[in-house]
Amino acid sequence: MGFYARIILVLVVLAIGGGLAFLLTWDIPPPTGPIEKVVPDARFEK
Repeated sequence: MGFYARIILVLVVLAIGGGLAFLLTWDIPPPTGPIEKVVPDARFEK
């Protein structure tokens, strides 16, 4: 494998590892808005 190919491979592995570490440590805030869903009357038994 060529010298430049090894450098690119190392950079790709570091980028993937950094992205995974970021996603594992990121504290994603939960949605704060109210959720409204209309349920039709036909779904309930009479």
